[in-house]
Amino acid sequence: MSTTKIAVIVGSLRKDSFNRKLAKGLAMLAPSDFTFDVVEIGDLPLYNQDDDANQAPQVKRLKAAIAAADGLLFVTPEYNRSIPGVLKNAIDHASRPYGESVWGGKPGGVVGVSVGAIGTALAQQHLRNILAYLDVPTLGQPESFIQAKDGLFEADGSIGNASRQFMQGWMDRYVAWVKQHAG
Repeated sequence: MSTTKIAVIVGSLRKDSFNRKLAKGLAMLAPSDFTFDVVEIGDLPLYNQDDDANQAPQVKRLKAAIAAADGLLFVTPEYNRSIPGVLKNAIDHASRPYGESVWGGKPGGVVGVSVGAIGTALAQQHLRNILAYLDVPTLGQPESFIQAKDGLFEADGSIGNASRQFMQGWMDRYVAWVKQHAG
C-alpha cells in the first residue's frame, strides 16, 4: 500500500498555537495511508528577490518538502483580517524564482481556527486567492471556520466530541480531493 504524503503548512509560530493543535487533530482523522508532516517556516529569511539565485538552505529545505508532497494542508490563523506574514513569506519563497514554483498542481486544503466568531474566514479567502494564482487546486467545500472553544481538543490532541463529526466529514472530503488530484 502506498502512502500519500501531505505537507502541512501552519501559519502560526506560537508554541501553543490553536492551529498547530488543529493540524495535529486533523491528522488523527485521516486514513492510515496518509502521512502529515509539518513543514517548518519560522526560520525562513524574509523573501528578497535578490536572493533568488542563491536561496538559503532553509528555503531549499522548504521547497524540497513541498516538492516531495502529494498534497498540501494549510492551517492558518487570521491576523488583521488576512494571513500571517510568516505564511505569505513561505508561500513567496516556494514560488520563486519565477518559473520554479513548487506549488503548482498540488491539491490543497485550507482550514483554520481562531477565538473569533467567524473563525479564520477572511484569512482563508485571502489564502485561496493566492493559491489560485499558484495553480494549487484547493478543496472548496465544505468550508471550515472553526472557533476555539473549550472542548475543541481532547487531552490527547484529538478533535473533541462536539466538532469531531464535522471535522471528520471535512477530512473525508479532503482525502477524496487529494486522491482525485494528486499525481
